[in-house]
Amino acid sequence: MSAITTRDLRSDLSFGSIVEGIDWTTVASESVRQQLRDLFQERGLIVFKDVEATAKMQVAVSKIFGPLKDHPTKSTARTAEDEAQGVIDMHDSPSDDADNVEGLVEIDGKRVARFSPWHFDHCYNDELNYAGVLRSPVVAPEGGRTGFMDGIECYRQFPPALRDRIEGLNVIYTLDTRLSRMRFGVNFTPLGDSREGASPEMLEEIAIFPRAMHPAVWTRASGEKVLHAGLWMAVGLEHHEDEAGDALFDEVCHTINAMGSGTSAYWHDWSPADMVIWDNHRMLHAVEGCDARYERHTVRSTIQGDYGLGYFEHGKKIGEVRRAVA
Repeated sequence: MSAITTRDLRSDLSFGSIVEGIDWTTVASESVRQQLRDLFQERGLIVFKDVEATAKMQVAVSKIFGPLKDHPTKSTARTAEDEAQGVIDMHDSPSDDADNVEGLVEIDGKRVARFSPWHFDHCYNDELNYAGVLRSPVVAPEGGRTGFMDGIECYRQFPPALRDRIEGLNVIYTLDTRLSRMRFGVNFTPLGDSREGASPEMLEEIAIFPRAMHPAVWTRASGEKVLHAGLWMAVGLEHHEDEAGDALFDEVCHTINAMGSGTSAYWHDWSPADMVIWDNHRMLHAVEGCDARYERHTVRSTIQGDYGLGYFEHGKKIGEVRRAVA
């Protein structure tokens, strides 16, 4: 009988599980598939260990949790592997010209590249994907970890007075990923090229993509509240784009940074045989960065399933946006 083994990710975390035993037999077993779906709903994050490191297996694992969704932007690189339509490819080659690599910052006294602040995927879109699945075929010898924080636990641990002030408000997000444009919770110094890896095609999309609104706190069908405020790509609070609103959201974002540096977060040290899935409706994630001289390669698939709470400014629809960026 096909079987997998599961255990908690860490004894002091209320989220996350480790699963072993994923292969072509277990991914085909409906009893295993349902076990994984139930586990994911409860824990929000699964680390699959010792998995076949191919796009085909990544797609097979992803489809356990739902159909794949293509990336909203046309300028994002896709993998060329067969049977992996919509799977995006993020390959950072080693560089001695550190001033021109993506995500170059100085943080905590260190100069690192490929840094990503705390965020959730597709925040700049009216629809959020249900989940992301990530693997890393090429791992930096040091650094390059991916961090995860659970919004359910963040809500529980957040300072109550500050949490009450942000609850009921929407955060405004844009497509602009340039770190030099980040406004809230900035705990780093951006370095290098002002475009920061944004291609001319991406800059064109940034210029015409509408702003998207998502709640800072939302409630799951289970009744659990989720604090879901991303720092990256956020430009303010809806109806509070003023000094007081900016100060409030900046305090929220710096609090999230502090929680991400403590025991509230899980930081994953990658192996090429790892695969990680996280619930994008409840989790925030970040990348700590690594030395620009190191190669780092990640491949991500995206799973459909919107939570239905986001929308574009001025009532724009996704069809209008797709026609504009086509």
